[in-house]
Amino acid sequence: MVIEHFAPGAKAKVYERFEEKGRMLPEGLSFIDSWLEKDGDRCFQLMEADDPALFDQWMDSWKDLVRFEIVELGEKPGG
Repeated sequence: MVIEHFAPGAKAKVYERFEEKGRMLPEGLSFIDSWLEKDGDRCFQLMEADDPALFDQWMDSWKDLVRFEIVELGEKPGG
């Protein structure tokens, strides 16, 4: 799970870049789904990769507008 904390006043710039360039994911990093905090400046993204270094490569493209928190998830309970 990736938690994106938008820099103050950067939300519009994040969306502009996304519209212009997409997610800019390196090959091997997969986007699954995302949720935006209601009336907030955080986005929660479910993503996966076999190589954790791919997250660093992706975050480098956004680090001027976003602070990232990565939470490694395990199995679903009961699954």
